Amino acid sequence: MFLVISFLFSKMEDKNQNIISKPTADYEKAEMDLLRNAQKHSYTERFLMMTTFMKMDQMFRDAKITHQPDTKSNN
Repeated sequence: MFLVISFLFSKMEDKNQNIISKPTADYEKAEMDLLRNAQKHSYTERFLMMTTFMKMDQMFRDAKITHQPDTKSNN
């Protein structure tokens, strides 16, 4: 009886060791990687991206959201 219980207990321990734990996120490293990659772009690329964002910002500010009820019948 003791032998069977110890065998089952050892199998449970083996099963717990095989469980893959989720990796912890390293946000500081990811942020530094993004900054390093951003520095590789030329000033022209940065300027063009900035103007694109400025145009999008202006477009979103000027946008007006309107809603019209659906006039189609659901027949």
